[in-house]
Amino acid sequence: MPAPRPPGIAAPLSDLMAVVVVVVFAVSPFPDEAFRATGWLLVVALVPAAAMPFRRRHPLVVLVVSLLCAVVLAFAGVLSPSALIAMAISAYAVVDRRGRLVGIIAVTSATAIVFFSNAIPLGGDLFDARALQFVFIIALAGALGDATRSRREFVSAMTERAERAERGRDEEARRRVAEERVRIARDLHDVVAHQISVISLNAGVASSALETRPERAREALSTIRRSSRTVLADIGGLMALLRSDDPDDVRDLRPQVGLAGLDELVVQFREAGLRVDLQDDPDRPALSPASDHVAYLVVLEGLTNAHKHGADGAATVRLRADGGSLRVVVDNQVATESEAVSRAGGHGLRGLRERVVAVRGDVQTGRDGSAFRLEVRIPLDGGAR
Repeated sequence: MPAPRPPGIAAPLSDLMAVVVVVVFAVSPFPDEAFRATGWLLVVALVPAAAMPFRRRHPLVVLVVSLLCAVVLAFAGVLSPSALIAMAISAYAVVDRRGRLVGIIAVTSATAIVFFSNAIPLGGDLFDARALQFVFIIALAGALGDATRSRREFVSAMTERAERAERGRDEEARRRVAEERVRIARDLHDVVAHQISVISLNAGVASSALETRPERAREALSTIRRSSRTVLADIGGLMALLRSDDPDDVRDLRPQVGLAGLDELVVQFREAGLRVDLQDDPDRPALSPASDHVAYLVVLEGLTNAHKHGADGAATVRLRADGGSLRVVVDNQVATESEAVSRAGGHGLRGLRERVVAVRGDVQTGRDGSAFRLEVRIPLDGGAR
């Protein structure tokens, strides 16, 4: 199948030039009598000129017509320059339009026929320089046609590759935007959601203890105030990060906390009214920084859900080494109306699954009667293969 060709406005002009060249070679008064076609032979010498405008649509037909005219004139004793030049132009068109394989076969066959037929008007001399020059011209025209076709195919391939690369850049940009949206959602949940939960729960404590236990209400209001400031600072950092024009600004909203901050996290939840039973293995091996932060987020998400949806205000956290991984289990009692929430999982559990999968861990959630369990396995080597 021919390669696509760019539209051109010079096609009629090139046709006219080809016709003029063939006619000039047909009627020119060459000094050598072997090149002159007179009488009815001149009509045969001019036939290829009439076929030149059709060489783009039917290059093989034009090549055969020119070859027949050259052979007829050769048997009549004339070495016709017009027919041979028309063959060279047709050979270029055949290779350019019909491809390398067809072009090589056609041009080689035509060149061989011309090589032997040209010897007839020259007394049988196959290697006469006057005949060989036309053989070389036809072969050179075929080579030029192949070079033109190859260059056009190369340009077409480069254009297609550039278009594919442009589409790939667009797809990559959309993918990066989607990933950035997910990252922002995760940061927003990790940084803000916990503090909002603390504020909501302490607001309930303050409203119920305002008259009966004013000191407890004051503690809850103090906790609300601290959490509110933390939330405002974190939201401000998030907005500053989103509005930053610096492409190298990849700062985190706050340093990533690992299991070293587990005791402080448990104290916060206990102050918020959640009874936490922490069962941590003192001899558990250390995790990689990424896995350590993910393990901390698992405990944070589990305690947050227990505080929001728990039925008895209590949760149990267990951490233990299991082969080459760390198992983190958070258990709490849930009310019946929380079944749909615990079964489907909110945005927090969805984001937690994504983070755990990123370190090649796995998450399991489910209910056992009235108890809800969040169980996570995190490889100790950070998920390295």
